[in-house]
Amino acid sequence: MKIEIWSDIVCPFCYIGKRKLERALSKFLHQNSIKIEWKSFQLNPDEKTNPSISTIENLAKNKGWSMTQANEAVSYVKNMAIQEGLVFNYDKTVVANTKNGHRLIHLAQQQGKGDQMKERLLQAYFTDGLNIDDANTLAALGKEVGLDEKTILEMLSSDQLFEDVEKDIYESRLIGVSGVPFFVFDRKFGISGAQPDEVFDQTLEKAWSEYSKENNPIIMNSADSGDSCDMEGNC
Repeated sequence: MKIEIWSDIVCPFCYIGKRKLERALSKFLHQNSIKIEWKSFQLNPDEKTNPSISTIENLAKNKGWSMTQANEAVSYVKNMAIQEGLVFNYDKTVVANTKNGHRLIHLAQQQGKGDQMKERLLQAYFTDGLNIDDANTLAALGKEVGLDEKTILEMLSSDQLFEDVEKDIYESRLIGVSGVPFFVFDRKFGISGAQPDEVFDQTLEKAWSEYSKENNPIIMNSADSGDSCDMEGNC
């Protein structure tokens, strides 16, 4: 059974939601029969990569907030991350466009390493403070998960996989994705946001029980949405 996940690399709730899904899968009897497919989504397609400004400064500028307000918002997210065993170093994160990172994930998925690449990029951004739009950095990160550096650099210097990224984003609009993370189980059930653990557990079981059925519409598990980032940059 396939689980498709629309997600952005710079979305904190996408990293948190990834951990929640992983925890649900670790308890799931049929976990070896689940295939994860990462789908591209850009919260800010027009973001300009700028290593000279911190993410907190950028957040304050974009929202019209004071630095105090921005730091309070970041602290809330950091505390949520800690509960999932994650470390978010917002004082080091680099403002970066994510399109090239998404292209790298597509390249990795072609070699069965999409999940490892997604994890490494999330860690690189949120924990390590690396520039995830820098070609050499991306090549080094790809090498860590078993990709060929030369192949990555050739891809990044061309138009390869741009169309795949845009196709994912277009598809997200067709199925009504307005924020990420957005999880789709067997094209029948959807979870919007990093919802409570029991939502992932229940949805996984329901989706598996309906696995043999085809062409059903996506059914939201709950009328409420979990924490997410929207296209206006609100997190």
